Amino acid sequence: MAPLRIQYGGTFDPVHDGHLAVARSARDRLHADVWLMPAADPPHKGPTEASASERLAMLQLAVAGQKHLHVDDRELHRAGPSWTIDTLVDLRREIGDAAPLAILIGADSFLGLPTWRSWQSLTDFAHIVIAERPGSRIDQHALPEPLHSFAAPRWCTSAMALHDAPAGRLLRLKLPLRPESSTELRARIAAGQPWRAWTPPAVADYIERHRLYGAGPRPDAGTR
Repeated sequence: MAPLRIQYGGTFDPVHDGHLAVARSARDRLHADVWLMPAADPPHKGPTEASASERLAMLQLAVAGQKHLHVDDRELHRAGPSWTIDTLVDLRREIGDAAPLAILIGADSFLGLPTWRSWQSLTDFAHIVIAERPGSRIDQHALPEPLHSFAAPRWCTSAMALHDAPAGRLLRLKLPLRPESSTELRARIAAGQPWRAWTPPAVADYIERHRLYGAGPRPDAGTR
């Protein structure tokens, strides 16, 4: 059987050590290959500050040398909003119907799942792994409808359950609280506060070199 493949989507604006900690935890605890997937036009978020090509470059630098962590740029090449259902349909064409596939989302995203396009069809194509942190736990017995009815027959408690079926199951992945967030990181960079410790050195160097997020004044095109 093919190894479990986990798609971990986000804007990654910019990628930071918290993102990588989540990816490594999913990789190690679920015995999976994790593909970090930057969204081109996320329908549930505002516009990104860095361009698609810049966010992709930072992700590639972040996972370089990280075993079983990869970058999937397919959503950057598709016009329109980055709907997850479209990505899963595309992935199934690529990897076939039998390979185990999962998407990794946060607890807040899971609670908002009924706002996603064709959300009840997601588990026809993939498992859903929900990353939980202290303060954002899922009470699977107290979910609102229709999410509760959707989720109740799909919960599982082991990584093996994700490997034994190509799709259809939900798993809670409990993670420790971490300080990093892209919003706070951008604010620190813009304010000139310490921030480099939150990102891999290669990513920090890229941000400074390309003057992203207010790391330095962007060169004026007319400057001699």
